[in-house]
Amino acid sequence: MSEQDKNNEWDSLWQEYTKSLENWKSLFEQIQKSSSDMQAKFNEVWEKATAESSAETMKLFGENWQKAMNEVGMNSFKAFGENWQKALNDTNASTFKQFAENWQKTLSSSGLEQMNAYGEMMKKFAETWSSMWPKSQ
Repeated sequence: MSEQDKNNEWDSLWQEYTKSLENWKSLFEQIQKSSSDMQAKFNEVWEKATAESSAETMKLFGENWQKAMNEVGMNSFKAFGENWQKALNDTNASTFKQFAENWQKTLSSSGLEQMNAYGEMMKKFAETWSSMWPKSQ
């Protein structure tokens, strides 16, 4: 292989790599934006729920959400259950708000595992919401 062919091969590899990197950066930015948008809506729902729902409704919702997560094998959310129970022991809006803030801090650490866990958690939140308050057709 000539020197020129080697240089062309390196140039081609570099171009492919930088294109892949740009694609990755674009997807990462989309994930960040989507996560931020979803978290903002979750916060809105959570705030409205804590302001307008009874402690019994919040307890039932939390139990159903936790059950849904356990059913899909999300044992990594043991702390979620423990913190939820703690929040239930002191049923006021500030306790529920503190629970949500602590939970969000836990999930904001880096890594694909955390991102996947976050997605599963939010999916189960939506499924629990839908099962307790089905949309009218």
